[in-house]
Amino acid sequence: MGKTIAEKIIGEHAGKEVSAGEIVIAKVDVTAVQDGTGPLAVQQLEKIGLVQAHNPERTILFIDHAAPSPHKDLSNAHNILREFSKKTGVVLSEVGEGVCHQRLVESYVNPGDILIGADSHTCTSGALCAFSTGMGSTDVAIGIALGKTWLRVPETFKIHVTGKFNKGVYAKDLILYIIGEIGADGATYKSLEFTGDTIENMTMSERFTLSNMAVEAGAKTGLIASDETTRKYLEQQGRGDKFRPIKADEDAEYELVIEINAADIEPMVSAPHTVDNTKTTGELKGTKVDQVFIGTCTNGRLDDLEIAARILEGKQRHPDTRLIVTPASKEIYLQAVEAGYISTFIKAGAAVMAPGCGACVGVHQGILGDGEVCLATQNRNFKGRMGNTEGFIYLASPATAAASAIAGEIVDPREVL
Repeated sequence: MGKTIAEKIIGEHAGKEVSAGEIVIAKVDVTAVQDGTGPLAVQQLEKIGLVQAHNPERTILFIDHAAPSPHKDLSNAHNILREFSKKTGVVLSEVGEGVCHQRLVESYVNPGDILIGADSHTCTSGALCAFSTGMGSTDVAIGIALGKTWLRVPETFKIHVTGKFNKGVYAKDLILYIIGEIGADGATYKSLEFTGDTIENMTMSERFTLSNMAVEAGAKTGLIASDETTRKYLEQQGRGDKFRPIKADEDAEYELVIEINAADIEPMVSAPHTVDNTKTTGELKGTKVDQVFIGTCTNGRLDDLEIAARILEGKQRHPDTRLIVTPASKEIYLQAVEAGYISTFIKAGAAVMAPGCGACVGVHQGILGDGEVCLATQNRNFKGRMGNTEGFIYLASPATAAASAIAGEIVDPREVL
């Protein structure tokens, strides 16, 4: 019987053929923690006397969630990571380098890898055809020290998407639509495998958006076969020699196959307080917006910024609507400066932040006031996500976000494109 992508990669790392449902011990290629989860991982290793890294060159500590630090307790947490890096020789990604998930795809993860990270959106790297998944701090700590982990081989849902998007519809709209159909826990501990000509024709940036949000349907990972687009991206990032083609077998066994026609998708929004509470922009048209946030590991890449800048060019944000833009990495920030997007945002009245998680995590750079509404390009809209349980978060594409920043209310981006 043929194998899914997840079964192929895990089997290779377990040293045997595996099938969905098995529990195995597998070698790990890349491990990562961030400043919210990393200090606990370090403290656990100190507690059991395992202050070591099996593969320091591919163990990365990211200071991104509260960067720059907004208060002394977080500054002290940052220093725990800095000290661990000095002791073990692992890589430290400092303040201003960018969000862990973007930095991982830019510099560290390759097709066929297993990546475990102490952050739920580690699944982003699945777009590079790497089995990438989030775990708890202690599990990742053991992976750092020993270079292996335990995994239950997940069953796979095949998400087969064909056709072309209509104008004003993007990858973010597709993944919001999928999550709305599956439900927030409809794919718990499953692997989502995105296939079809729509996916094949996407840029890597668009693919990252899909894989990033797989966890919002409960999935363990979100995988896309590696192809010529993958190869070109790796070449651009200076590691073209790491490319290899990986895809599921024709006779792979899937638990569920979901067929989607891209032409049927409209601009989508997730309304508070769950990601699967999805509606079209038309259903929410006129909803007043106090803040618009463009960025994050979901939609803070260069083509996301380009889409937003094109809409905002020569226009101003609504006087009652704040606009915050946070590029996902230093590399993207520099590219956006060279392309003139940052200047466009500033002229439109935006506050442009240093690369990092920014307002998404809810500890600084955009915390909501009581009763305020934010339309964000991030991946999560749980109650209190942006630092205030009395706030309301809507999720949308960069196009919808930019158009709504101008209008001061949720609008269909097709009205301005």
